[in-house]
Amino acid sequence: MSDSINGIFNILATPFDAAQQIDFDSLKRLVEFQIRLGAHGLTIMGVLGEAAKMDVDERRRVMETVMATVNGRIPVVVGASHHDRATCIALCKAAFENGAAGVMVAPPPFDPPTDPKVIELYSELGAAVDGAIVVQDFPPVNNVIMSADLLAQIAEDIPNARHLKLEDPPLMQKISAIRERTDKFKIFGGLGGMFLLEELQRGANGTMTGFAFTEILIAIYDAMQDGREDDAVRIFDHYLPLIRYENQPVINLTIRKEILYRRGAIANATPRDPFAPIDAGTHAEISALFKRVGIDDPTQKITFA
Repeated sequence: MSDSINGIFNILATPFDAAQQIDFDSLKRLVEFQIRLGAHGLTIMGVLGEAAKMDVDERRRVMETVMATVNGRIPVVVGASHHDRATCIALCKAAFENGAAGVMVAPPPFDPPTDPKVIELYSELGAAVDGAIVVQDFPPVNNVIMSADLLAQIAEDIPNARHLKLEDPPLMQKISAIRERTDKFKIFGGLGGMFLLEELQRGANGTMTGFAFTEILIAIYDAMQDGREDDAVRIFDHYLPLIRYENQPVINLTIRKEILYRRGAIANATPRDPFAPIDAGTHAEISALFKRVGIDDPTQKITFA
């Protein structure tokens, strides 16, 4: 089991070129960018990574490129969710063969989505692989509601399913409910970092999110780890307008890729179809928000006093 899965994991975007093909040069550049910002780890092929828009071969090529570029410098969690169980297991095995610290799997859209089916999925995965499984609890992607009781049962019964990516609001209440039932989960929030401060206060171990200013989240996390909660609150509150704006429903992916483009991390900001575009007003609002929170040059890493 991997104890390296801890802290701020950037959910890596997948860059596409103007023809909507994977831009592997930008992918390598984005990996280096996140490492330079200090990301504790990367999570690839998540929802932000547009894994659902890729075939299995593309997903493998992205995984292999990221793993080769990282070259062991930071841990990588590989998204391996798939509606076909055998394909999901094959993706998990390929990830571990390439050096992944863990795999992230959400249940497929079961019909009906019963607790025994969820337990069966993670039990089968746990028997098929030796590495860490990150349970992804994100009902909007699969319409599967996992209760605190069910999640605690997974943690207690499946030794390598001891990491949880939690995105089922209200997050903080669910963190507390899970903590009351088991101490075996490492819990990671998400939702763009909008509740990172409160998640950490409730006992989360970090977050996995695609927020484009990873260094801001790291500064908040580090301050909390060092017992400097006042500093964590100050940093969080200062940048909250940007965190909130970037995480808009429907267009959050497009905004994040636009910001990554402005930061010089990728060559093209456009997601793969289908996606929701942003208008001229949104572009102007992004620029205004940078100014509002004191970001003069988004290509530079933000430093904190």
